[in-house]
Amino acid sequence: MRVLSGVQPSGKLHIGNYFGMMKPAIELQEQGEAFLFIANYHALTSVHEGAALREMTRDVALDFLACGIDPERTAFYRQSDVPEVHELAWLLSVLTPMGLLERCHSFKDKTAKGLAASHGLFAYPVLMAADILAVNATVVPVGRDQKQHVEVTRDVATRFNNAFGEVFVMPEPSIRETVAVVPGIDGQKMSKSYHNTIEIFGSGKPLKKRIMKILTDSKELEDAKDPDMCNVFALYKLFADEAAQVELAERYRAGGMGYGHAKTELFETMERYFEPMRERRMRLEKDPDFVEDVLRAGAKRASEVAQDVLGRAREAVGLA
Repeated sequence: MRVLSGVQPSGKLHIGNYFGMMKPAIELQEQGEAFLFIANYHALTSVHEGAALREMTRDVALDFLACGIDPERTAFYRQSDVPEVHELAWLLSVLTPMGLLERCHSFKDKTAKGLAASHGLFAYPVLMAADILAVNATVVPVGRDQKQHVEVTRDVATRFNNAFGEVFVMPEPSIRETVAVVPGIDGQKMSKSYHNTIEIFGSGKPLKKRIMKILTDSKELEDAKDPDMCNVFALYKLFADEAAQVELAERYRAGGMGYGHAKTELFETMERYFEPMRERRMRLEKDPDFVEDVLRAGAKRASEVAQDVLGRAREAVGLA
């Protein structure tokens, strides 16, 4: 099994990213051959400042290494360091029907939120297909809202194989049913688009101030409260063990505890959870050469596979 995951460097990673994508990607290192890329070409659809993109790409690399990505078990690389992907994207694009792209939810959703309707945004699924097919990925972990991208990849790969012969391995989406939607401070799904995130490596007063902004109902301190209807408790459950969850839930139902107390519990628990990762990140920041070496080594491993895939594709279409 070869697993592929990718993440855009389009802002500070938050706990929705961690539980929705980062932690599952780290766990998958134990289950098969893992490839993980920083999708900096994809990020160009929304990030139009070179210095900012470079900084965010570096931050993503630091975050993943600090959180547990093992470069011995995972090929961890920048998308821009594997140029074969972009030639492959063109070979796929000439067979991709306009109607298929017009039906993609991602383009509609992002333009509805005000993102400019560029060709890059419209053709985003083709580049994603190239990311997947270039490394012969057999499994692509995605949320339900991203399953369509893998379906598009399978459609385009099938069209190519039918036209030119069996070149591409057919990937399968892996839907993580157990991953809950992580609520943001306003109760909506945590997302950079909604400006409602809590950063993974926030700490001290800025982190506590952010947590104190989490939306709750208007019940008084002495009132009994329902933990299952509380955004604070939903976040707390992600970090605390079962015994701690039961204890805090009982305090909710008994009354006499305000939401400020619950938010303080969340703050302290989150600080403890990320403390070892935060310390690793600080060490990695002082060793930029190590981080760069990891990304280059990962790109080399990905390129070795992609060169073979692209070579077969070029041969098939008549370019070799």
